[in-house]
Amino acid sequence: MKAAVVKSNSNIEIKNIEKPSVGPGDILVKMRACGICGSDVEKVFGKYGQPSMRLGHEPAGIITQVGSEVSNFNVGDRVFTHHHVECGSDDCHECSHGNETMCKKYYESNLEPCGLADEYIVPEWNVKHDGVLRIQDTMSFEEAAMIEPLACCIRAWSGVECKKNDSVAILGVGPTGIMHAMLAKYHGFGKIFCLDLNEFRLNFVKKIEMRKHQDFNPITIHPGKTNALEQIKSETANQGVDVVIVATSSLNALKDAVSFVRKGGTIVMFGVPSKGANVELDMSEIYSKGITIINSYAASADDTRHAEDLIKNEINVAQLITHRYNLEECQQAFMHAKSGDNAMKIIISN
Repeated sequence: MKAAVVKSNSNIEIKNIEKPSVGPGDILVKMRACGICGSDVEKVFGKYGQPSMRLGHEPAGIITQVGSEVSNFNVGDRVFTHHHVECGSDDCHECSHGNETMCKKYYESNLEPCGLADEYIVPEWNVKHDGVLRIQDTMSFEEAAMIEPLACCIRAWSGVECKKNDSVAILGVGPTGIMHAMLAKYHGFGKIFCLDLNEFRLNFVKKIEMRKHQDFNPITIHPGKTNALEQIKSETANQGVDVVIVATSSLNALKDAVSFVRKGGTIVMFGVPSKGANVELDMSEIYSKGITIINSYAASADDTRHAEDLIKNEINVAQLITHRYNLEECQQAFMHAKSGDNAMKIIISN
């Protein structure tokens, strides 16, 4: 079988490896679709700040083999599989404080060899701790591959206190940025500002439709052509927005967020910064404005279940997929994802 691995900086190798053996509590899944995430791109082309260098953590597929002790899943089941799963124990300090993605077990549970492979093992821990969701026949594998990134966005919003008709600025409207825009509408936000330097993405977000909200009309701003701060202030009674979602790895956007957010507002760091990245912030401004800065990393089992439900009923993720490549074309697909040329979500199909 074949699997994609990071061979060296900026290079992906498709390796021929032996099919992994299935333990008594494991399941084997044939990958049918797997999304390319910004963190995957960072692993290949940048300086990823987390220990795992495995590619492909947004896979969905069909179970081809189950371990002798697995009773709740069967060969032929269509599933989404989460790459990491927390313990969820009341005795776990992180889980009991709502920090499930900081749980020690979260980092220890991995798909083998990775999600970007012909087939992969879902370990017993993940199988037993809600890391596998059986998906309905009405949900495509490509839609199921979007459960994980949407779940990450959902987790980010769980830390935001908001009221109906609040305002939000989303800095960076790639696939997750647009998901944040749709979640803002779902949460009842009024004005939704979408900022990006990429004209294709700004035009793309204008065409987005939600399943139940027909009045989804985000306000797009190109900071290179418009004074973004002036426009945001003019449309928010000179206050600034209630929430800023930094959905880009650019730390300059974090500096912009401090200007865009109102007094007492909230900034969410969502984009993945490179390891060692630094930024200078005027802490006196953050202090005097009473700004809350939070970050959000990955997603829990509860977040993935919530994402699956929203994809079925609220959030149309299929419209975000613009390009498809096969496993052998991973290098080309990742180059495309890095450039962002006329692309939103790129999917590896198998």
